[in-house]
Amino acid sequence: MTLTPSERRYLRAIRRSGLFDRTYYRGAYPGLNPLYLRYPEKHYIAYGERMGYRPNPDFSPEAYLRYHPDVAAARVAPFLHYIRIGHAEQRLTKDLPEVVVLPATGLPQIRFEQGRATAPHAVVVHVYYPDLWPEFAERLRRLTLPFDLYVTLTYRGDETDELARAIRAEFPAAFVTPMPNRGRDILPFLTLLNAGALDGYRAVCKFHTKKSPHRQDGDIWRRHLIEGILPEKGLEEKLEAFVNDPTAAFWVADGQHYTGTEWWGSNVEATRRLLQRIEIPMERDRLSFPAGSIYWVKPLVLGLLRSLRLRPEDFDPEEGQVDGTIAHAIERVLGYLAARAGQKILQTSQIRPGALPAAPARPAFVSAFYLPQFHPVPENDAWWGKGFTEWRSAVLAQPAFAGHLQPMLPSDLGFYDLRVTEVMGEQARLARSAGIDAFCVYHYWFDGRRILEAPIDRLMARPGIDFPFYLCWANESWRRNWDGLSGTVLLEQTYAEGFEAKLAADTAPCLRDPRYARPDGRRPRFVIYRPEDMPDPEASIARLREAWRREGIGEVELGAVRFHVEGAHPVPEGVFDFWVEMPPHGLVKGPDFLFGGPEGNRMPAEIDPAFRGLVYDYASVARRALSETYVRTLPRNTIAGIMPGWDNTARRGAAAHVAYGANPATFNLWLEGALARRVPASYRRELFVNAWNEWAEKAVLEPSLTFGDLNLQVMRQHLGAAEPAARPAEPPAQGMRSN
Repeated sequence: MTLTPSERRYLRAIRRSGLFDRTYYRGAYPGLNPLYLRYPEKHYIAYGERMGYRPNPDFSPEAYLRYHPDVAAARVAPFLHYIRIGHAEQRLTKDLPEVVVLPATGLPQIRFEQGRATAPHAVVVHVYYPDLWPEFAERLRRLTLPFDLYVTLTYRGDETDELARAIRAEFPAAFVTPMPNRGRDILPFLTLLNAGALDGYRAVCKFHTKKSPHRQDGDIWRRHLIEGILPEKGLEEKLEAFVNDPTAAFWVADGQHYTGTEWWGSNVEATRRLLQRIEIPMERDRLSFPAGSIYWVKPLVLGLLRSLRLRPEDFDPEEGQVDGTIAHAIERVLGYLAARAGQKILQTSQIRPGALPAAPARPAFVSAFYLPQFHPVPENDAWWGKGFTEWRSAVLAQPAFAGHLQPMLPSDLGFYDLRVTEVMGEQARLARSAGIDAFCVYHYWFDGRRILEAPIDRLMARPGIDFPFYLCWANESWRRNWDGLSGTVLLEQTYAEGFEAKLAADTAPCLRDPRYARPDGRRPRFVIYRPEDMPDPEASIARLREAWRREGIGEVELGAVRFHVEGAHPVPEGVFDFWVEMPPHGLVKGPDFLFGGPEGNRMPAEIDPAFRGLVYDYASVARRALSETYVRTLPRNTIAGIMPGWDNTARRGAAAHVAYGANPATFNLWLEGALARRVPASYRRELFVNAWNEWAEKAVLEPSLTFGDLNLQVMRQHLGAAEPAARPAEPPAQGMRSN
């Protein structure tokens, strides 16, 4: 630890330069004496430089001397020369990898069956260097936890075919496939991910045959990285702790969580473009990511990575690059995906089994608004064109800015028709798996005239379809202005004398149904969307309650939506049992606007000049929803509400209101905060989601082509629900053939 005078001068030069990376040095050479771990610069000066150790990932003492014989002839310490002279002269500091030309092969066409039986965990190995496979095979043989193995092999011709046969012989259940030499280990991993191979696992382990030819300590580094995430002792305990930690996204070896803008390299703009694909803004002055591309990762980040929809042609041809490729940018993107979801990158020494805090209690009841619009009716045929449903609007939505996630289209359930009642049973099965207890279904009733009634009427005729629900009377008049056209009234709500008794009689059959929700265990629930629109809300509610009693229903638990615009007739306190918070209504304020607000255009993406709507920051609105200042403005008997997104481009086009940055990552953060800070004081400790299937407003929990079932996974993780049960056997609907 005692340095000579010249060595002390060297130490001062190192510290002034800022070119020595302590975090890297400790991570790359973990076997140092504990004193040298505290003072790694001293180890480098006394021993490390002569041993070929690197002071940072991009400086090789041996390569520097080899490329610059003047330095060797002067007998100057290579790193000291670089600090004083070479850095300013931009001298070469490391060996450049040899560009290897390999046989061409196409990307394999692979697909995995949804719902297939899997182990709890997956291990994905990419083999570029075949000579390293025996080292990896030995490590895999020693694993005692249950896992499925996936191996991708950079294609080298007959050598690869022979290795694939050997791997299958030793690991018969493994999935093994050749890959073209493109995208390093990232494109092979994404190929499996995009094909559905990694669906359903609690966590996925990823590693590869990392030699890092630009680093002379490549073998040491690789073994440290893999041993860090697959330790010989305590792996199962650490993995269980990692999986059960809702704040953890990645598990990396010690020293492999890189932070600081010095790690950007040439990857800033590529990272920005990738994040823009799912409306995640990039902050140039912040960087945190799992380095080395060797880690355990959990499903939320995997799903977000999949939603980038990267294709082989997005990746650079292999030319021996050591930085600046899409593969390098993705490494940095991963850190942003985790941070956007409020999750962390944990190093091995930070994972402590049994140290997790207690999770917030599950809400007593969870509801989601449900739109029964998805079937044609004569009125919509007349107003919007033959066969119109909101699927037509959703399909035709056009993006208004770079990275705008439009159109948002369905995946698992397809473009369903709600006259097919089996669809509602499937929706309920998915909702139940995500912790949703009942749908709050809009009820369109205009002084005795019903519209969009077919789904509920058919459900009443099919008692075997398990669909827990209650009704919300959508009592607004229908106008054309929802799509940005005139405010012409299409269907008027008049509140004719005696409407309360008629409404009670009309809804009574539903309230008697065994599937109708009674969240308090006694009273059927009913919600009114705009009570202030009624001429005398207090009197009408009293008459409505009495009318249900005369129908034999008894007491009804009555609630109303807390709307952002006060109606003509304010509701006195105590008229309703509860209120429903319905984001984004009442939440969006001046500082939240990114476009169209008081501060003009603050968009992080280029916007269409024709756009004249409003864009606000989803994450900012979510933070306000959790603030005490906002909560104090709500009635005490309010059910806390959240939304997975909001974007009515499908309805209003260039005049749309858009919540920028709504994705499963930010939804995860809002839900996590709501459970901890809002639900405990919510009415009956309930939670309300806006919405299940508002596709034309992009307020959707149902699986989409963009995000798959990630929103449901987020709900399931936090609400402690089970994976979806197998679909119950249902007889085919009358008039339809079974396959």
